[in-house]
Amino acid sequence: MANDIYPCLWFDGQAKAAAEHYCSIFKNSKITFENSFVVIFELNGTRFMSMNGGPMFKFSPANSYVVECETQDEIDYYWDKLGEGGVHNKCGWLDDKFGVSWQIVPRILGELMANPEKAPKVVEAFMQMTKFDIQKLLDA
Repeated sequence: MANDIYPCLWFDGQAKAAAEHYCSIFKNSKITFENSFVVIFELNGTRFMSMNGGPMFKFSPANSYVVECETQDEIDYYWDKLGEGGVHNKCGWLDDKFGVSWQIVPRILGELMANPEKAPKVVEAFMQMTKFDIQKLLDA
């Protein structure tokens, strides 16, 4: 038996606005269903549901979405687009204008962290960063 698993994001009346915003940022994205309560959408083939649940619950960094980027241009793009109107935090984390937490990270980070000699220097470098800088990580 196959069960689909996908996140549901709880908004206070902004479910459609959030889905439209995210679909405008990620290529190959679309809204697949909507009514006044629920919006189903896909970002790069990953399904999400947003709902207008009311003001009772807020987002927190305890649940974040990771965007792995190949290039510095991709990091810059997602950092600017998702961070617009939100809060930029340390180490590639940001909260968007809806309060959803994102991590904008270079794909090479895992490889750099797997090198026991380089990893401490990489950690030291990225702990000083807000937005990730791939070249500085490579130079660490």
